[in-house]
Amino acid sequence: MPDIQITIGGRAFEVACQEGEEQFLHAAAALLDNEASALVSQIGRLPEGRMLLMAGLMLADKTAGLEEKLRNAEEVLGQKEEELAELKSRPAPPPERIEVPVIPGSVTDSLAEIAARAEALAEAVEEKAAG
Repeated sequence: MPDIQITIGGRAFEVACQEGEEQFLHAAAALLDNEASALVSQIGRLPEGRMLLMAGLMLADKTAGLEEKLRNAEEVLGQKEEELAELKSRPAPPPERIEVPVIPGSVTDSLAEIAARAEALAEAVEEKAAG
């Protein structure tokens, strides 16, 4: 079990931890040191026990606030999951009918006939103009 030296509020402490947990201990100590350093800068020198108690209480207050936010977020997530499940369980809406206009064959035939007549008239006009 390694002994790790940490600094909290400008004071050094030697703490034992499980093998491989050193980085987590340093991270936790850094959080506590931030709170303790803020106290020391505001109030000045405090007895060690009081400094650690106050810093721990400040962290606990932050943690309680975060836990409340987490509960609220989990509640909203639960509501959204219920809403999603309800939407997924609904039957699919009926397909929307879209009508595409179709040109009847008789109209196509009539247009082809008109085009042929127009071409014949154009040829006749060209022949008369040339002749």
